[in-house]
Amino acid sequence: MAQRTVLVVLFDGVQSLDVTGPVEVFAGAEKHTPGTYRIRTASLDGGSVRTSSGLALVPDTALADAPAPHTLLVPGGEGTRRGDPRLVEWVRGHGPRAPRLVSVCTGAILLAEAGLLDGRRATTHWAYCAKLARDHPAVRVDADPIFVRDGHVATSAGVTAGIDLALALVEEDLGRDAALTVARHLVVFLRRPGNQAQFSAQLTAQTAHRDPLRDVQQWITEHPAGDLGIEALAARAALSPRHFARAFQAETGTTPGRYVDRVRLEHARRLLEDTADGIAGISRASGYGTPEAMRRAFLRTLGTSPAEYRRRFRPAPATP
Repeated sequence: MAQRTVLVVLFDGVQSLDVTGPVEVFAGAEKHTPGTYRIRTASLDGGSVRTSSGLALVPDTALADAPAPHTLLVPGGEGTRRGDPRLVEWVRGHGPRAPRLVSVCTGAILLAEAGLLDGRRATTHWAYCAKLARDHPAVRVDADPIFVRDGHVATSAGVTAGIDLALALVEEDLGRDAALTVARHLVVFLRRPGNQAQFSAQLTAQTAHRDPLRDVQQWITEHPAGDLGIEALAARAALSPRHFARAFQAETGTTPGRYVDRVRLEHARRLLEDTADGIAGISRASGYGTPEAMRRAFLRTLGTSPAEYRRRFRPAPATP
């Protein structure tokens, strides 16, 4: 297996975890399978950079002298909001040459400024998705997933999502066992798929202003297998169904039906990840009623079946 060079771009204002998170993943994979990754860091002039938290990072080399990478990784941080034109130009010239181009968090902004995300689906930290879409209309911004793959370009959401993406790349390169070993060493779970939402249903939706609607939101979360039809929920809020549906959407930004769907999907995913319960039991406990109904919901939202989701994302039992 040919050794892959991972080149991490450094600049003033970089987010330190966007750098160290993926680097630790690839370094762990190199320890697991020696000779697979060579990690290098580089800044514009080869000098040290100051991270957004004040840490000083010393790169291996200048970008002009950096080896041609297999994986070119552009981290995020405050420095991306005032991107150095020289850095953008370097990324524009060298990004297309890399077999794999990766950004973490707001590193996607630098890729977009270099024109490397035009026509592609991409994501970034949730707080900057609207800005990315507004400033770069040729980019198809998806604010929901923790990471997105579009051809040889991969973009991820904020900070820890860079670890998830790096683990996915290691799994692609070396297999699940290697990625799982690295995940265990870092005490993280190898179970977050790229299309997992950046937020839970409760965080994705706004919290309702009025107590009765907030109580209904909590009730839905605590009773996913209950009667969550519009009439039952409206009665719980002491409102007419029509008034309830209108008020719920106005105050949470989503319809009651979509909110229920998200809660049930999250509940089912947690049970698949954290328990050995059967598919039929999980479908009932999550409010789907039948395994087929749950299967359709998983395929529609996640593009995979519950059984396959469990196989891929439930941590294997630790060996004694």
